[in-house]
Amino acid sequence: MSSVTSIVTHPGSSHKDEFLACSVLLAVHAVPIYRREPTQEDLQDSRCCVVDVGHQHDSALRNFDHHQFSKDHPPTCALSLVLQSLGLYEDALQFCEWLKTAEWFDCRGPMHTGQWLGVSVGVLSKLVSPIDLSLLKRFSCVSRLDAGDPLWEVMRMIGADLLDYLRHMRTRLDFIAKHAEVWTLEIKGEPAKILFLPRTEQHSEDSSMGVDRFLETRGLSDQVIGIVTPDRRGVGYGLARYRDNARLDFTRIAEHPQVHFAHARGFVAKTSSADVEELKELVILAGTPQ
Repeated sequence: MSSVTSIVTHPGSSHKDEFLACSVLLAVHAVPIYRREPTQEDLQDSRCCVVDVGHQHDSALRNFDHHQFSKDHPPTCALSLVLQSLGLYEDALQFCEWLKTAEWFDCRGPMHTGQWLGVSVGVLSKLVSPIDLSLLKRFSCVSRLDAGDPLWEVMRMIGADLLDYLRHMRTRLDFIAKHAEVWTLEIKGEPAKILFLPRTEQHSEDSSMGVDRFLETRGLSDQVIGIVTPDRRGVGYGLARYRDNARLDFTRIAEHPQVHFAHARGFVAKTSSADVEELKELVILAGTPQ
C-alpha cells in the first residue's frame, strides 16, 4: 500500500507539465488531488506530493517544484522532476520526443521554444489539440479530485499509459534486437534494406512498436526503406514503407493473390502469406524505379 495520502498542486490556470506530473503520480499513488497553495506542513510531509508549487525540489519529501531554479538552469518542469524520482527520466528523454519541447514550453515560453525548434509561434499554435485545451480547462476549474471523478480517472489512465510505455519500450527494443533481420534485396536494379520481424510466441499487439527507435539506435534509419512485421489482425504480415520511402508502392501488388489489402496511397499492404521467400518477392514487386 502506498504511503502517500495526497497530491497538492497550485490553483488557477493549469499547464501541461503539472497535469502530466499529477497524472504520473496518480498512476503510482491513487490518492486525492488538491489544487491549492501548499502549507509548510505539506512541504515537510513526505506523504504529500507537492507539484509545481512551493519553491522546493526534494524527492525524498516528494516536493516537485522547479520555479526556484535559476533562469539559466536547463529547462526542467514538474514532470521532469517526477520522472527523475521514478528513475525514468533518461528513458523518457530517449523515448518521448515531446518531453524536451514540453520542458522548453513551460520554462521558456512559446517564443523561445519556437526559436529553439526553428519554427514560428504561428506554427506552434496550429499544433494545439482541443483535447489538451479541454483537459487543462477542466483541471483548472476544480479544487479537488477524487477516485471516481471522471477527470481523476482519465488522468490516472494517462499516467498509467505513460509509465507502461516507458517501462516496456526498453524490453521491446531488446526483443527486436534479438529477433529482427535486415534483408538486402535488389529492387529495380538497386540494393535496398528491409527490416523483417518474424512472428514469435511473444507477439505484441502493435508489432511495429519500437521499430523506428531500433533502426535509429543501429544507425539504419537512413538505409532501410521498408518493414515487414506480423499482422496483428491475422496470420500473415504487414508490408509498409519506412518513413514513407517512395521506392515502395504497394498498390503495385494490390491484385496479387496473396495480398488481401493494399492502401490506395501505396504505403502499406497486408498479405496472408507467412513464407519468407514469398514476403521478399512481394516487397520486390512493390518496388518503383528511382
